[in-house]
Amino acid sequence: EERYSERVYTIREGETLELQCLVTGHPRPQINTTIFKFMGCFSSRIQTTSLYLNPDETTPAVSSPDLDDPVITVHQSVGESKEQFYFERTVFLRCVANSNPPVHYTWRRGREVLSQGSDSGVEIYEPFFTQGETKILKLKNLRPQDYADYTCISSVRNVCGIGDKSARFSLNNRTAPPSIKLLLDDPLVVNPGETITLVCVASGGDPPPTLSWVRPGGEELPRRSRVKGGTLTVPAITVDDGGAYSCVASNNVGNPAKKSSTILVRGLRKGRFWITPDPYHNDDNIQIGREVKISCQVEATPPEELQFSWLKNGRPLRSSERMVITHTDTEVSPGTTNLDIIDLKFTDFGTYTCVAALRNGGTPEISIDVNISSTTVPPVLTVPRGRSHLIAQEGDTVDLQCLVSGKPKPIILWSRVEESGSAAAAVLLMPDGSAQMESYDGVLRITNVSRDMSGTYRCQTSQYNGFNVKPREALIQLVVQFPPVVEPVYTEIRQALGRAFSLTCRLLRAHPARLLRYEWKLGTRLLTVGQFSDQKDDTNYHVRALNREGYGEYTCDITNEAGAGRCTFLVTGKAYAPEFYYDTYSALWQNRPRVYGFKLQWTQMEPNAVDRILAYRLGIRQMSQSRWWEQEIPMEGTIQKGELLTYNLTELVKPESYLVRLTPITRYGEGDATERIITYSAPVNPHLREFQCGFEDEALCLFSQDKTDEFDWTRHSAVTRDTKYTPNTGPSSDHTGSKQGFYMYIETSRPRLDGDKARLLSPTFNMNAKSSSSGPSYCFSFYYHMYGKHIGALNVFLRQKGQTVTDTSVWSLIGNQGDRWRQAKVNIQPTAAFQMVMEGVRGAGIEGDIAIDDVTIEEGKCKDPPPNNLRSLAPPSSPHIWQLCITLSLALIGRQR
Repeated sequence: EERYSERVYTIREGETLELQCLVTGHPRPQINTTIFKFMGCFSSRIQTTSLYLNPDETTPAVSSPDLDDPVITVHQSVGESKEQFYFERTVFLRCVANSNPPVHYTWRRGREVLSQGSDSGVEIYEPFFTQGETKILKLKNLRPQDYADYTCISSVRNVCGIGDKSARFSLNNRTAPPSIKLLLDDPLVVNPGETITLVCVASGGDPPPTLSWVRPGGEELPRRSRVKGGTLTVPAITVDDGGAYSCVASNNVGNPAKKSSTILVRGLRKGRFWITPDPYHNDDNIQIGREVKISCQVEATPPEELQFSWLKNGRPLRSSERMVITHTDTEVSPGTTNLDIIDLKFTDFGTYTCVAALRNGGTPEISIDVNISSTTVPPVLTVPRGRSHLIAQEGDTVDLQCLVSGKPKPIILWSRVEESGSAAAAVLLMPDGSAQMESYDGVLRITNVSRDMSGTYRCQTSQYNGFNVKPREALIQLVVQFPPVVEPVYTEIRQALGRAFSLTCRLLRAHPARLLRYEWKLGTRLLTVGQFSDQKDDTNYHVRALNREGYGEYTCDITNEAGAGRCTFLVTGKAYAPEFYYDTYSALWQNRPRVYGFKLQWTQMEPNAVDRILAYRLGIRQMSQSRWWEQEIPMEGTIQKGELLTYNLTELVKPESYLVRLTPITRYGEGDATERIITYSAPVNPHLREFQCGFEDEALCLFSQDKTDEFDWTRHSAVTRDTKYTPNTGPSSDHTGSKQGFYMYIETSRPRLDGDKARLLSPTFNMNAKSSSSGPSYCFSFYYHMYGKHIGALNVFLRQKGQTVTDTSVWSLIGNQGDRWRQAKVNIQPTAAFQMVMEGVRGAGIEGDIAIDDVTIEEGKCKDPPPNNLRSLAPPSSPHIWQLCITLSLALIGRQR
């Protein structure tokens, strides 16, 4: 049930935000994950891409490189020349930005603002697949005037203080995509431990491209490597550093240029051997008078440098009619050599050594010894008696063992056997996550065994480092027993006295799943016992009428041979926590100088779940102190679900904040408490007698920009303001005559249009909740400057935030008022929390800057109105909105500088 109104918070990227979720429900739910829709403010770098195509080509999907600085990319099409632009080609400038709130894009050519329809040769649109994130400027049939500097400006209109960002690109007839060349051999073969240097140079491209080195698949460069421009240096290279390296050149014109080279680090790895008995006889044993073949295999880098030699009993062995030595093709990896002994004799018994080396050295050689004798026999694989079916408890350490005999002893490979009827695609993994594990002693040790490791395991002899015969194998069945898994593990049940209820404990799974027993207890007192039947997977306990002795912790234990699973139920008469209501209308009031009051409102969560709530214990303390004050708030009658309860807190000391705690009380006792903080909103309250703002501080006295208008007010001083485009408008100082003083103004230069509006919102001012219906009077005054032949209008609205938000015009002025500051005063009588809205409207041209300064709100009516006092024309409120009682007046004071 959604019980809270939606709240919106604004936060900058990188700041800390704490989210709190209040969970309700009966029984109380167990929450693992709560999802918040998070819409924080952020802005990323702008990526601007440009490409040019022939007229008959279509717009491709272009992926910009992820760079730290804003960029524009140009893509070269296939044409007559790859170094120049020609007429009758189309250019696409692509601007990409990622932010929240969404970006507003503006394109400029030089200082000219480009918009849809402003130039027949220009088209601006958003690609369908990137709407909101990408803006494309299409220059159709490139013209001489299109050779210019282009700027893409992205703006979120200063939300969260995020300023505008821009990217620039100069389009000319020399613009060309990058090209590169590598100054090294490919492949480059090196010895381990050497220092290598890879050099990449740009052979073309305008603007000059940026060079970088990468490895395929996003693999990182070696940690010891150093990159300087197009030069990559790797000191003390290792075998793991070998592989492909790519040089990438990008100048954001066309696709990046890329060339790769392969680094081969000399090395020998994975030396293996196997013995093959005479293939023409159905016998796996070595016998005198028959053939036997010894094979040796090694992985070499580079493979073409691999060379083998053979020794017998330490002496070199050459190929002969009875001792035939062969090698596989050097291009095949791994490399293999074979020694065929024809018509084995007793004198052929001995130790044969296979030596693998690289032709050019650079790495140690590998030697593999193989003994051929009367004791060289194929392997035999068995499982010890009583070890083919193992039963283990979950969490134990278990050893699976296969005994292997024979000489030489082969490596044992362990894998899992798929259960019959399971999907063929389902590969059962070993405990380490692999499909197969090796063992040199025939033992597979599984620590902390879990239930998903139950099943059949296969051990088999490998075909390397032993006899090349049909693998010997054996199977071992592993059964992992685990205690019953039940639900709920823990739940809280709130009940009133005299009520009936049932508790249910459900069995989810167990092994073994037979002979299951259950046992119900209240505390240490045994309630009932029993045994599960094959048809049931739950057990229930019923309470007919709850008494005081029935409150407590109920447990249900379901047991098997491996242990027990427990359901726990806490039965209590505690009332649920109250839930504070945060949307109280005019909750804070102040009618005395040093204290204030607060209307505390709340609802009671599930009031009918327990006995009637008799009272609430109210605790309150100042945030700066540790002492609590407590009192009881008695409750008459039964509280209904959703009923809004109210209690007025008085004599709260300004400007202190308070922590309030509310605890429901029933005949069972105290229930769950809830807390909230009450904060005094002193900074913007009109009951401080006076509010003043001269805009000297960047915080603008908590004034804010309206998010629904066309543009914003700007804070400026006369010494920093740019008057390049508007020399005949705007003030030359603030209203006191200081050129260093600040004021707010609207800049009406392009891209502003006739009728565009900018609104500046004052802070929200609270009202006295106990004030009369007519409301107190306030004097709102400000200075304004309206000079220029294109001056539009300056409007002031009173925005009241009652049950509905209403805007009422209280002052308005149109047209040029001369190059001077004037003062306006107006009486207002708000009846609810309110804001003042200052609206500037752009006129017909660029000489229409309007400025304001020194805004004040004072309690009481305006004093000493000027002699030329005029009443502004305020339109009446809509008939369906409650009529506001507001007295309006206009005061103008002119001062010639």
